[in-house]
Amino acid sequence: MDKLQVMKQYFGHDSFREGQEQVIDNILSGRDCLGVMPTGAGKSMCYQIPALLLDGTSIVISPLISLMKDQVEALRQSGVPAAYINSSLTPHEYYSTLEFIASGACKILYVAPERLPVEEFVSLCRSIVIPLVAVDESHCVSQWGQDFRPSYLRITEFVRSLPQRPVVAAFTATATAVVKRDIEEILALREPFKLTTGFDRENLYFEVRKRTPKEKEPELLRILREAGQRPSIVYCSTRKTVDSVCAFLCLNGIAAVKYHAGMAAEERAAAQEDFIYDRAHVIVATNAFGMGIDKSDVSLVVHYNMPKDIESYYQEAGRAGRDGSAARCILLYSGVDVRTNTYLIEHGKEEAGLSTEQAELLMERDKERLKQMTFYSTTDRCLRAFMLRYFGESTGSFCGNCGSCNGDFDTVDVTISAQKILSCIFRMKQRGIKAEKQFVADILRGGKVAEEYKSLSTYGIMRDVSREEILAVMEHLIELNYIDGDTITLTDRADEFIKARRTLLMKRPRKQTEVQSITASQPTRKASEEDVPELMERLRELRRKVAATLGVPAYVIFSDATLRDMSVKQPLTTVEFMQVNGIGSIKAERFGKQFAEVIKKYKEEQQ
Repeated sequence: MDKLQVMKQYFGHDSFREGQEQVIDNILSGRDCLGVMPTGAGKSMCYQIPALLLDGTSIVISPLISLMKDQVEALRQSGVPAAYINSSLTPHEYYSTLEFIASGACKILYVAPERLPVEEFVSLCRSIVIPLVAVDESHCVSQWGQDFRPSYLRITEFVRSLPQRPVVAAFTATATAVVKRDIEEILALREPFKLTTGFDRENLYFEVRKRTPKEKEPELLRILREAGQRPSIVYCSTRKTVDSVCAFLCLNGIAAVKYHAGMAAEERAAAQEDFIYDRAHVIVATNAFGMGIDKSDVSLVVHYNMPKDIESYYQEAGRAGRDGSAARCILLYSGVDVRTNTYLIEHGKEEAGLSTEQAELLMERDKERLKQMTFYSTTDRCLRAFMLRYFGESTGSFCGNCGSCNGDFDTVDVTISAQKILSCIFRMKQRGIKAEKQFVADILRGGKVAEEYKSLSTYGIMRDVSREEILAVMEHLIELNYIDGDTITLTDRADEFIKARRTLLMKRPRKQTEVQSITASQPTRKASEEDVPELMERLRELRRKVAATLGVPAYVIFSDATLRDMSVKQPLTTVEFMQVNGIGSIKAERFGKQFAEVIKKYKEEQQ
């Protein structure tokens, strides 16, 4: 078979997505690769298809148990002989897997990086043919990445220990120029073919809603009730917040489970399984949950708190819509989130082996990333464009599918307010007074401050303006680089602005009613996606029953995107099922008859 035949037979696709064919061709030619491709772009097929065409057992190094379990199960359902080795296996399962690998029957083996130095595993690998080592989530190798894992540093030594060096292919969804360079150097890639397909996920709708801490719970409840039974992830910054938010949702009738590192391993596993197997349609979690989660039908990701950096946010938000379906990513922002993240950065766990100088550099890097995340959360410009530019992509200033582009805003003249704020900061610095955002607002509003501060000429000059409005204008001035966000001091640009007497405009969301509907902010769907909703529900129900019988997640059988295509094409024969996107010959033969019966009955009822 060739690559197209393999793709069709095992994965049910007729054509490659952007970049896939180039990476596959380079791997098959024996060349190392570095692929930066967004979540949902089909990275896994870039190494799975070559693995099926090459002789021997290809190894995929993956960071989390959940990814291996999901992907291996999906491969097996498609007829691919695959296995995984990690700490979740019982001794019997572990030795059975070793025998399976030693027999030469296993084509794709997923392994946790912690297993690489184990002598028993290394000895087995030296006795078999390994044509390819694929490193998933390869940004974990870099201390400058958002999720550095020391265990990833063992990969190069493992590759060198093999009798014949395999092709090494590294993949990640998010990587800055520095991280890409680290991946190439630390993994010792040899003149790799490099591909960055772009970071844009057109099916995702991005939105930021500015809410006070007290407003967040009712806002989250409205969002989840609007989403109905669709799988949703809610990310929180601390374990305490996860506990309280999950309890609040359960009290209000939402089938939610929680997940964080403070829970017992058995509790975490049970919560994850409840979510993956659709027993709970909402999971509330810290960022300890999610990397490698292959649940393709997540339709909503809500960040209850602002993450520490755009890399983490984009990766976590990207867990929505992995099957290509339209999905929403909503961030509930409050100024308190900045202070919480600053504390987490300054008091986070220290990385082993770092010098004092390196630790300080990492902290400064993290604070700069937090600044950029804050800019994203407070901007009134296109959110998608903001993120793409952060990752180095040139793009237009209007995407038509984010809260800024589609939102209901008034454009207001804030020139006078800006001048007063800048003047206040200048006067405070003249007096040697430390200017912090909340304190600046207190001075301007004539609040309760020490007597010595009341003599400032700017004291009380904005009594008629709300604290929220003053802080919003300050955030706008920080984003425009008129104020240094770290030190709350004026920049050279502020001086130019004042001297030039420019007009300053700012977008401000219109006041929303308490019963706001988010229907208007739903992402655009293709016309065919909801053409046959009744049939879709029947197909979903059958998928749920089949998955329960086999003991696998529903999306392993067919994704929602595949079911939508099936509801439109309404196939009845094996050949017709193979024309549905995402159905290969193995699945068409295995499941086609059951789904055809549902489709046939539906069509008869419509006559």
